[in-house]
Amino acid sequence: MINFNYLTDYQLVKEKSYYDWLSNIINSEGKTLGGIDFVFCDDSYLLKINQKYLNHDTYTDIITFDYTDGNSVSGDIFISIERVIENSQQFAVDFDEELRRVMSHGILHLSGYGDKTDEEEVLMRIKEEEKMKLFHVEHNN
Repeated sequence: MINFNYLTDYQLVKEKSYYDWLSNIINSEGKTLGGIDFVFCDDSYLLKINQKYLNHDTYTDIITFDYTDGNSVSGDIFISIERVIENSQQFAVDFDEELRRVMSHGILHLSGYGDKTDEEEVLMRIKEEEKMKLFHVEHNN
């Protein structure tokens, strides 16, 4: 089960499309869907989580808490909509595209991918691109 929770004015359009896409990402990694909660929030909310649980005093676009058990992917994924907007402007990409990149990033973390080393980060970027394409393929047919 994937739940979408909103602590800002932002809301996904066509939640079912996102649900199906995220489920496909999990399946494409040979995993099964457990319970995932996406929480869309603002910078200040995510900063407090970053400070309290990770001892980081910085803004970030996403924080993922991994509760995966074996092959069953589960966790809480917090996304700052303000950071996604800023990133989309900084990288000159559409907001929806940047949001999907961040959402897939969280799912990939829950699927076992890291991004702490240069090598892990390169693989993470490749996987993000691959998984983002699943959204377009599924909905262009």
